Amino acid sequence: MEHKILVHGGKPIAESLVILEYLDETWKQNPILPEDPYERAQARFWAKFVDEKCAPAIMSAFTKKGEEKEKAAKEARENLKILESGLGEKQFFGGESIGFVDIAAGWIGIWARLVEEIAEVNLIDTETMPVLDTWFKRVLEVPIIKQCLPPQDKLLEHNKGFHKMLTGGSS
Repeated sequence: MEHKILVHGGKPIAESLVILEYLDETWKQNPILPEDPYERAQARFWAKFVDEKCAPAIMSAFTKKGEEKEKAAKEARENLKILESGLGEKQFFGGESIGFVDIAAGWIGIWARLVEEIAEVNLIDTETMPVLDTWFKRVLEVPIIKQCLPPQDKLLEHNKGFHKMLTGGSS
């Protein structure tokens, strides 16, 4: 199992969400968490929701076969629809600019699309989740995120091999 670790000043900080909060607290001139305590709590809730509900369901749809895969895909769609409700009418979870939840959850758009193609399941329905679909595209167009993304073909190739290993070669 991989763990995300940031080393700053010779001190390691582990886990993605903890790292994001550390960055927010360390570089106060560029906040990613809202200033308002209620809004900050909401941001933490949605980031945790993605970590604990959306990501595991999508991963399950990637690693399962047959009925189990379809059940996991249904759960993923339900969770993604709930995530969409948290976005509301905003451009980003952070409001008009990218923030904590956008950074913590934006990768789901790439991962879900890869899973859809490789595992042959539907996760992000553009008809029933138009706001979420648009949000994923918007996050991936943020210049710094766009610059840091690996090439799509490389991601697809790597994850096809990973899927084959996990499922014994079939969807």
